[in-house]
This record gives sequence, C-alpha cells and structure tokens, in this order.
Amino acid sequence: MADYVQVSTATETREQAAELAGGAVKNRLAAGAQIIGPVTSVFWHAGEFGTGEEWQLLLKTSSERYPALERHLVDNHPWTNPEICATPIVAGADPCLQWIAASTTGD
Repeated sequence: MADYVQVSTATETREQAAELAGGAVKNRLAAGAQIIGPVTSVFWHAGEFGTGEEWQLLLKTSSERYPALERHLVDNHPWTNPEICATPIVAGADPCLQWIAASTTGD
C-alpha cells in the first residue's frame, strides 16, 4: 500500500458527513476532509437498482492510520454497511504529503 491514501464514503446528509469528518480530523485519523454535495448516486443495493442524493466525504490519511480511520467511519456512520474505499496517493507535492504525515501523528 502507498504511504498515503484518500478515503471516501458518503452519507445521506451534509450534517452526517460533517460529523464524521470532524471526529476523524480531531482525533488525527485524517489530516483533512472535504465534503462534496449533494451528489447523485446510482447503485445496486440489497439486490435492487436505485438512485439517491448523497454527500460525499473525502479524507486524507497515512496508510498507517487507515485502519483506525476505517474503524471510526464504520463505528460512527449512520448506515449499517457504508461504502468505504481507500485510493492510494501515488504522488503529491512534498509539503502536502508532509502535512498529512504531521497531522496524523501525535496528539
């Protein structure tokens, strides 16, 4: 796995996304988060085709902190089985990567 990842999930409301983001960043599980929305999602769920309006949450973290961030998202997400995906950051500006590292270590 890459040293850094961008993690995505989605929620039904902006407030839910903000709550997940705030907890993750305050606890140094992520360096930062962006909330994007509303977005339209098209999906299969429980064997049925559906569409819906959601708020996307993108978080930047280190690979080392990813398991704790995933646990935070699973434990605090309003959905029983939320989509949580991590995409490797294969390149980035050194100051940005240093910010992620510094922001996800220490207290």
